Amino acid sequence: MKTVRKLVLILIAVMGMIGSSFADVKYEMTVAKDGSGDFTSIQEAINATKAFPDQPIVIHIQKGIYIEKVRVYSWNTKLTLKGEDANETIITYDDHFEKLNLGRNSTFHTYTLKVEANDFIAENLTIINSSGPVGQAVALHVEGDRCQFRNCRILGHQDTLYAAGEGSRQYYKDCFIEGTTDFIFGEAIAVFDNCTINSKSDSYVTAASTVENQPFGYVFLNCKLTADEGVSKCYLGRPWRDYAKVVYLNCELGGHILPEGWSNWGGTQRDQTAYYAEYQSSGAGANTEQRISWSHQLSDKEAKAYTIENIFNPGNRVKSGTDNWNPAE
Repeated sequence: MKTVRKLVLILIAVMGMIGSSFADVKYEMTVAKDGSGDFTSIQEAINATKAFPDQPIVIHIQKGIYIEKVRVYSWNTKLTLKGEDANETIITYDDHFEKLNLGRNSTFHTYTLKVEANDFIAENLTIINSSGPVGQAVALHVEGDRCQFRNCRILGHQDTLYAAGEGSRQYYKDCFIEGTTDFIFGEAIAVFDNCTINSKSDSYVTAASTVENQPFGYVFLNCKLTADEGVSKCYLGRPWRDYAKVVYLNCELGGHILPEGWSNWGGTQRDQTAYYAEYQSSGAGANTEQRISWSHQLSDKEAKAYTIENIFNPGNRVKSGTDNWNPAE
């Protein structure tokens, strides 16, 4: 009987601990540099979140400069990083290709913020790679599916935003993104909605590597392309890999965009598979008469396919897109 009683007591204790662990799950927490929140580090807060939570988790980040390399792991699903103010809530780090010296793939380790999880949201944040014009240096690296960035500033030089992940769907709304060479690159299906895209040097805005048979790559809707003073020779994009797809619809193009608009990747025949197009471009860089012959001007009928709902759920994506995800709703 004593043995049975002991087993019962142990079982009750274990069940109590399990119940306590569930009760201790926090779905909202705060990061503050001054110690007034739950954590002083963004990564500490992420590490404390429940893996694969049953409901969204929000980490509120108070104003401050957070000098840290942040990683949202694949098990940190349904996570939101919500800054107090986009201009004053800053995540920054200064890794770059030569600094890390990890071989030919060093670029992919240079991120300031890396998102591997699905259903991630970032709001009101500045994400910076502060290493300067020293070569490849990623500020934001995104691989997760159904990821959103709202009212964020994504700042760097070469390779600022790596919108990656085969079949990954990403939505950027009201964001400011700037850089120098290929500063938006990768294979994701990404929509940039009402964003400002700023070139800091004469170079290329995009370097897409869209997967073959994927109907959409990078789509810019109602965006404004600007440039720093003295910048006057920029291309809308060049194909990093075969089958690159980039389309600008109803965008205002500054005078820094060259008349030919697009460029091939030197020494390749990627122009034969790339799909580059515009629809109703405006501004000083919108004169389409001298565009390269292998680019396209969409008809009204063709442009109708470029709704957010259809881009993210066309039914014939490489990965399933039947969840009717529409972040603009």
